[in-house]
Amino acid sequence: MRSASDSGFDLREIVDEMRETFAPRPPRKRTAADLRTAVLRALLDESRTGASIIDAIAASSGGMGRPTPGEVYPLLQLLSDEALVEVAHDGDRRVYSLTDAGRVAAEADDGHEHEHGHDDVHGRDRGASTRGRWEERAERGSALPRAGVKLAQATAQVAQNGTREQRQRAVELLDETRRRLYAILAED
Repeated sequence: MRSASDSGFDLREIVDEMRETFAPRPPRKRTAADLRTAVLRALLDESRTGASIIDAIAASSGGMGRPTPGEVYPLLQLLSDEALVEVAHDGDRRVYSLTDAGRVAAEADDGHEHEHGHDDVHGRDRGASTRGRWEERAERGSALPRAGVKLAQATAQVAQNGTREQRQRAVELLDETRRRLYAILAED
């Protein structure tokens, strides 16, 4: 089924643009540098076990990014090899803490993140959490985007099948509707 009329009206393009505007976007993928920074920052305040480090990273990301043990434990070994982290044994548990060099690295990474406007390992803008943005989008609901898609579908039908007079009336109606939508935003 064709979606474009002779006038070049393409419903698929409009629907894709609406999806792009309203569809939630997944958070960006965590990089190795992000995880390294997160592990060092988790150890800034206290010594922790590997599981506690994972929990601290998950908590600082608002539950949006929980690293796996397969990511964290090899990194802890690497940080230990680099003399940034030292390992103590508490019974059968390993407890990790920062060395002086590790503390300097953690504080340097922390300062670098804040200079670039990020407040955690997931690259969120300072003052606006990713979770907050997702919740805000959810509050907007899906009724408005769906109504917009339905309007675009009806517009496509008129554009493809309507007479010249019907298309002109549709243009006038859409212009009036657009003005009224902006008027809603202008209300107190």
